[in-house]
Amino acid sequence: MRFVKTSGGSAKKPRSRAQFSLRNRLMIVGGALAVCASILVVRAVDLQLVDNAFYQQKADARFLREVPIATSRGMITDRNGEPLAVSSPVESLWADPRELADNPAAIARLAAATGLPNDYLARYISQRKDKEFMYIPRHRRINPAVAQKVLALGIPGVSSQREFRRFYPQGEAVSHVLGFTNVDDRGQEGIELAFDDWLSGKPGTQKVIRDRHGRIVEHVDLVRPAEPGKDLVLSIDRRIQFLAYRELKRALLETGAGSGSIVILDVASGEVLAMANLPSYNNNNVSGSGRDAYRNRAVTDLIEPGSTMKPLTVAAALEAGVIAPNSRFDTSPGWIPNGKYRTSDFKNYGVLDTTGIITKSSNVGVSKIVKLLPNQDFYDFLRRFGYGSSTGSGFPGEAAGLFPAPAAWSGTTKQTMSYGYGLSATPLQIARAYAALGNGGRAMTPTFVKGGQSGEGAQVLDAKVADEIVHMMQTVTEPGGTATRAAILGYHVAGKTGTARKSSGGGYSRRYVAFFAGLVPVERPRFAMSVVINDPDPSRGGSTYGGGFVSAPVFARVMEGALRLMDVPPDDIETWLAAQAKEEARRAREAGPSRPVVAAAAGAAQPAGARR
Repeated sequence: MRFVKTSGGSAKKPRSRAQFSLRNRLMIVGGALAVCASILVVRAVDLQLVDNAFYQQKADARFLREVPIATSRGMITDRNGEPLAVSSPVESLWADPRELADNPAAIARLAAATGLPNDYLARYISQRKDKEFMYIPRHRRINPAVAQKVLALGIPGVSSQREFRRFYPQGEAVSHVLGFTNVDDRGQEGIELAFDDWLSGKPGTQKVIRDRHGRIVEHVDLVRPAEPGKDLVLSIDRRIQFLAYRELKRALLETGAGSGSIVILDVASGEVLAMANLPSYNNNNVSGSGRDAYRNRAVTDLIEPGSTMKPLTVAAALEAGVIAPNSRFDTSPGWIPNGKYRTSDFKNYGVLDTTGIITKSSNVGVSKIVKLLPNQDFYDFLRRFGYGSSTGSGFPGEAAGLFPAPAAWSGTTKQTMSYGYGLSATPLQIARAYAALGNGGRAMTPTFVKGGQSGEGAQVLDAKVADEIVHMMQTVTEPGGTATRAAILGYHVAGKTGTARKSSGGGYSRRYVAFFAGLVPVERPRFAMSVVINDPDPSRGGSTYGGGFVSAPVFARVMEGALRLMDVPPDDIETWLAAQAKEEARRAREAGPSRPVVAAAAGAAQPAGARR
């Protein structure tokens, strides 16, 4: 063995292989860590500085959302500010189906909380598991307290949002006028549909951050503020509307009729004060009602107007100068030929003057009058009163009526039209025609909006002739007339009954429509009203099917209430005083000589405007 001598007198030992291997590993690990650190630094720089906007956008896409801000629909009130339709805040439960689809336990908890069958809810969610949003069935627009109870359970993916629900305080009494909205708060019928753009608000938008459960954790920015809908004041008077609805229901119960309509107009302005129909429906819950129940019969249903046409026929002849108020007509023997049929009166009235034809509702007399008019003149006159065209009220689905031109008439058409057959109209058209007679011959366009009348209307008849016709119709409600049941104590009433057979299979059946159209008070007409009772049962309670028995009492009861509510002064105070004196005399007889009569309290039972 050879020894090497070194300086210092000691020998240098060789490095071990194990030591060399350890150092290399440390260097490799350190290098790897340095590379990883460098990569992280570079990545952080890339994320924070270079591509910050890109990745922020990706994060926002996952958690930042633009959500709508619910807004309320405008309120609808009657002419006195009483609410008819209001929007109330409610909550709608919704869920993210992706979070619930694979979580049977959460579905079971949600089913128990909402009262939904578990299998139904699981199937409903499964069908929508590729979506991010769904309303929980039967839990849209519910009471906020109910929604909060469900949310308090903390079920993953379940949340709520604020919406508004429409409520109608008057219910079915005014449902045909108001209509209703759908689940998206859009008008579907009636005023809600006609004025949908006016009533609808504009939802706002805001940016929010949601967590993975869909809950809003931060409101970031207001993109667009919500704009509430505008309020609408109707011409309807809630009190008169209820009177009309109540008395119409009473009439249908008493007569066994199938349906009915009432229209009340303000004569001077054309404003619709009340419009009631039966059968009706509850617009707070329309799910159980068929489409037929939504129909506003007063503007959509066409009926032959019957004898309510006779005052207009007489007015046309007076205007043309072919007759005078004192002209006389022989109606004997109570019928005249009408093609292969007869035009008959209830009985032989003999000789009648012009007023008497209206008083007795003589078909023979009015048939003789219309023969004096040229076809085109008669047609043009009725067209001026609105027959054959829409009234222009703007109500959705309003019918124009059927009124054929003279070229389509047969030899008997004009004669049957003179007493209301061979043409058709709506109850609103009939009320408007009578309002024109009471307004000095000026026809106003009906409106459902208070103060919504534009213009002064059209002069369709000379004011003098209109006044003569109104006073002729006054005799109808006085002794000897056909509608004494329409009389109102303290007021002169002008009106006309009508009883029309219902058409069936190309002819006429033994079923009827009973009418009464009238004006009150006569000296200065304030209200025009048409009452239509469809298909009354003649055997019900001994009543008949005629307009004087069926519809006239409805007119009297509704108008008596309306006159008092609107404080319309009486124009027949003498009759009222005579009735009061007669009543006091009766009480005196009953009290006997030894018992003084206690006078009624001052003002009690007095007609509107008669109080001192």
